[in-house]
Amino acid sequence: MEFRRVTGLPPYVFAQINGLKAEARAAGRDVVDFGFGNPDLPSPDVAVEKLAEAAHNPRNHRYSASRGIPNLRLAIARRYKALFDVDLDPETEVVTTIGAKEGLTHLMWVLCEAGDCAVVPSPSYPIHLAAPGFAGARVITVPVADPGTSALAPGEQFLAGLEEAVRTAPSRPRVIIVSFPHNPTTACVDLAFMERLVEFAARNEIVVCHDFAYADLGFDGYQPPSILQVRGAKEWCVELYTLTKSFSMAGWRVGFCVGNAEVVAALTKLKSYLDYG
Repeated sequence: MEFRRVTGLPPYVFAQINGLKAEARAAGRDVVDFGFGNPDLPSPDVAVEKLAEAAHNPRNHRYSASRGIPNLRLAIARRYKALFDVDLDPETEVVTTIGAKEGLTHLMWVLCEAGDCAVVPSPSYPIHLAAPGFAGARVITVPVADPGTSALAPGEQFLAGLEEAVRTAPSRPRVIIVSFPHNPTTACVDLAFMERLVEFAARNEIVVCHDFAYADLGFDGYQPPSILQVRGAKEWCVELYTLTKSFSMAGWRVGFCVGNAEVVAALTKLKSYLDYG
């Protein structure tokens, strides 16, 4: 049988790593795994208690809302206001997702189609490269940092790379995918960088998707900025947020997409066909 959509996919990197780990452990070797960001801390007690309480409520055994229940979307909006001083309309600018990977993949379905282009930093988290391809888009990579220096923070070279990508792309890219703090390089940015990225997006009329998976993992006084803190960012930007890293809830598969109301509405429409929250 032929499976054309997945024929060209390489083996998933973490599946390969899991295979290598299994082989090593079967051979009696002690394995310390630095390959997969799987939280080793328990989920918060209050979350576990609420989950148990919800599991005993028969109403929760029925279909839910694919966009997320109203109180959850309201809580998301309140969290953004408290953490980032960003105002979000829970009715039009928030949609829940089944984790960030599902949200990103389906976001590419609503933003891209065959013949479109997407810009992705290199190196990148695997789904950032694969998701645009699932939608039929061509992926253009831009180095996240200057390989000729020891600096991890993206700067002029990354922004210049974006300019070059737009100039040479066969068609104007539909989306730029970024993620800061960055996986796998750990590169971090400040709000001034986000301001320049938003300005670039607005000038070129390109949607920016910021995968904010490590939103709460800042050290030595550093607070990772939300791209939505930039004035006017909601004109061109959306942000994906997941509870995986922040709350050690990887297996719960809870995330959300916030920002541009048109993009959120399009993702909400697609998800209404695909899942029930």
